[in-house]
Amino acid sequence: MTLALIDTSTANIASVRYALNRLGMDPVLAATPGDAQSATKLVLPGVGAAGPAMRALERSGWADALRNDTRPLLGVCLGMQLLFGESDEDSGAGGPVSLLGLVPGRVERLDPAGAGPWPHMGWNTLDFLPGSDPLLEGIEPGAHVYFVHGFYVPEGPATIATTTYGPGISAMIRHGHIAGCQFHPERSGAVGARILSNFIKG
Repeated sequence: MTLALIDTSTANIASVRYALNRLGMDPVLAATPGDAQSATKLVLPGVGAAGPAMRALERSGWADALRNDTRPLLGVCLGMQLLFGESDEDSGAGGPVSLLGLVPGRVERLDPAGAGPWPHMGWNTLDFLPGSDPLLEGIEPGAHVYFVHGFYVPEGPATIATTTYGPGISAMIRHGHIAGCQFHPERSGAVGARILSNFIKG
């Protein structure tokens, strides 16, 4: 099995790569779809803003490629948000950002209300039904993972795990061959390592 890390030029590539190295993987760094031709699974990491990340995916050809790809794909943090249809984050042109459109739903600005400051930075629990998805095998409901985000996907049909920081947040999603983590598994200790391992083995 070969794993490719999609390089958006805005991503947390190094930390995700090191986390995969610790699991015995040596992922290919794929700046273009051609770099990932031999890969059997794909990881789309990301930090920062949706607009620059989408522009990088469009320039590299990854946006079109991902819309036609059927290999297992895991989006991480911003990478998960990019899987959806549209983001309320300002595109720089005064409107929302059009995303990959691989998963039905919309990314909204997080309003924590009295839960804490914006953006959400820190450890929060994962809430889910045991046995609900292979990605969560070996994880206990209530396990803590590390979040850094100011935008979020509301709970919807693709949601397999949630957390609460003001509103209910889609912490993990699944839509066919596509999965995602709003949190950073590479910074979430043994819990995050198990989720990455489940993706590799699944």
